[in-house]
Amino acid sequence: MKREELIANIARKGSFLCVGLDPDIKKIPPHLLDKENPLLEFCKAIVDATAPYCVAYKPNLAFFESQGVQGWIAIEETVKYIREKYPDQFIIADAKRGDIGNTSTMYARAAFDHLGVDAITVAPYMGSDSVKPFLGYEGKWVVLLALTSNPGSKDFQFSTDASGERLFEKVIKTSQEWASEEEMMYVVGATQGSMFQDIRRVAPKSFLLVPGVGAQGGSLEEVCRYGMLPNGECGLLVNSSRAIIYASSGTDFADAAGAAAAQLASEMKALIC
Repeated sequence: MKREELIANIARKGSFLCVGLDPDIKKIPPHLLDKENPLLEFCKAIVDATAPYCVAYKPNLAFFESQGVQGWIAIEETVKYIREKYPDQFIIADAKRGDIGNTSTMYARAAFDHLGVDAITVAPYMGSDSVKPFLGYEGKWVVLLALTSNPGSKDFQFSTDASGERLFEKVIKTSQEWASEEEMMYVVGATQGSMFQDIRRVAPKSFLLVPGVGAQGGSLEEVCRYGMLPNGECGLLVNSSRAIIYASSGTDFADAAGAAAAQLASEMKALIC
């Protein structure tokens, strides 16, 4: 999916919601455990309930991989299901890959040629040769980790060099030499609040994937105030996972997820520039 298509979808729906698909076999409703593939049934129901309110899905591959072959079948069939029923949805494989070039090449083939997602999250620690293999696929994106929402982000991401430049700023500046805002976006955690101002100084046009709204306590209003692009471009994909997909653990789980997604989308509509 190209940038202009993503922007158009956001404008059409009045939403920049990304629903995270983190299907934990220990948390999904018990009545699904009798199904042939519980993760797949859970994801399909969540997708059907939330598709009217979101523009993207972010399946976290770890939750699928933890279930072995059944998990891989579930992620493949989930992506296929979204593609067939909701082809306007942007799909991000949350994998946080980051390895030497030839290994990254294989990861890229798995994500784009085999699984068929639109984007994949990538860790930049090993530098350009671990990121560039994911670039150059028509209509595909790298979502680079920049400033994350976890407490440990302070361990390295705020480290400064002799000139006072912080590591997350260096990551963003350097990576813009590898790709434009047409094929690279950045992960910035919602819990970073006003730090979005600093992000926008070094990435004034890039889309940002923003986890941490909902269960992690990030403020949607702050994210939009400091991070949203003007003139209808939006420039944000705000992700919510647990607060939506586990809104209920009963047989009404899909209805509850749909209601939670609708509420968040409504708040987003009121904030779109």
